[in-house]
Amino acid sequence: MVDVPVPALAAGADSLRASPLIKGSPAAVLISAGEASGDHHAARMMEAVRRLAGDGRPIRFFGLGGDAMAAAGLDPIAHCDEVAVVGIVEVLRELPRIRQVFRRLLEAVEKRRPELAVLVDFPDFNLRLARRLHRRGVPVVYYVSPQVWAWRRRRVGTIARLVKRMLVLFPFEVEVYRGHELEVEHVGHPLVDEVPELESIWERESDLPVSPTLALLPGSRNSEVRRILPPMLRAAASLAAGGGQGGTKAGSLRDPPAIRLILAPTVDRNVIDRLIAASPLAGRDPEVVLSDRFAAVAGSHLALCASGTATLEVGLLGTPMVVVYRVSPLTGLIGRWLVDLPFVSLVNLILGRRVVPELLQGEARAARMGATAGKLLSSRSRIDSMRTALAGLRPALGASGASERAARSLLRELRLAERCREGDRR
Repeated sequence: MVDVPVPALAAGADSLRASPLIKGSPAAVLISAGEASGDHHAARMMEAVRRLAGDGRPIRFFGLGGDAMAAAGLDPIAHCDEVAVVGIVEVLRELPRIRQVFRRLLEAVEKRRPELAVLVDFPDFNLRLARRLHRRGVPVVYYVSPQVWAWRRRRVGTIARLVKRMLVLFPFEVEVYRGHELEVEHVGHPLVDEVPELESIWERESDLPVSPTLALLPGSRNSEVRRILPPMLRAAASLAAGGGQGGTKAGSLRDPPAIRLILAPTVDRNVIDRLIAASPLAGRDPEVVLSDRFAAVAGSHLALCASGTATLEVGLLGTPMVVVYRVSPLTGLIGRWLVDLPFVSLVNLILGRRVVPELLQGEARAARMGATAGKLLSSRSRIDSMRTALAGLRPALGASGASERAARSLLRELRLAERCREGDRR
């Protein structure tokens, strides 16, 4: 394993600009991101690639991605909405469609003969794709490591055989690959640059709120939202005067909270409207936030947040939260058997302790959500303690410039592939 530290990568920026790719026909690069967070991270990297490449050889990205990657110049073979499914049982239901997308990508590879492939997270799909690319001699850069440190650690050997360079977001991931013939770089987390440091509503209010603002972040996939949003809405409705379910005084508020639903762009608005209409909040018209989500979260007293990348965004903004997640019962049972981690949320994993409550599977019920949220909102000391801990999240995620470092690495690999091809021709 080769571990290239972040400062060394940053120092190489000028030399990279000074030696662009050989001019000629456009370089074809396959890129595959199968979910919302990967689409976002990949788009930022693609934009950085084009900035750093300058007037050198054009680069054309094609493959699997979402709206953000399309806006960054992706020639889409398939949209990530076609494959964005979480859970073993859930994947089985959508397997025919996922296989069809896989075949379309391989057909595009045969036709366009990419010089490099960039696979972004989404391991169950992308590692299978990496195997096919390896057989075809296409070098693979993997951006955002699969969570091999959490489960199925045996995949490390497979990854080392199929992948040329691994770009990891967290410093502790470097050690996971030590001892394997794989080039590993810690590039840092792009959210450090993307999530601004905004003033929290708690900094403007010295007392506990009479009617707090509660942000709901139910996930980025429609399947997630259908499972997670209904109990969130019931929990929010329960937080009225005397209505905090759970039977404790701390679980109730003097006045109903203002509800702010933070909607991911990948979620179907019709799904949201139907779920609200079927909830106790029907007719109350909770605020639905489609843009400026960071300001909306920073302006909220508490968030109920689905486990995933969104927890890092909420944490970086310093907003207290309760992390929730639900999958099918069978998927949850298998997950408990396979995963050996003290926490599920990225916030707790990165900070190394239980900073935010986690309500998973059977605990992710409206009653538990309402009671847990009510206790937090009724105790300024608990809020202040959580906010103090969350302040350590930004420095723990590393230096700014992650997307640029990932782009530099991609360009280096593309240049190496180009030189190898020129050598073969001679």
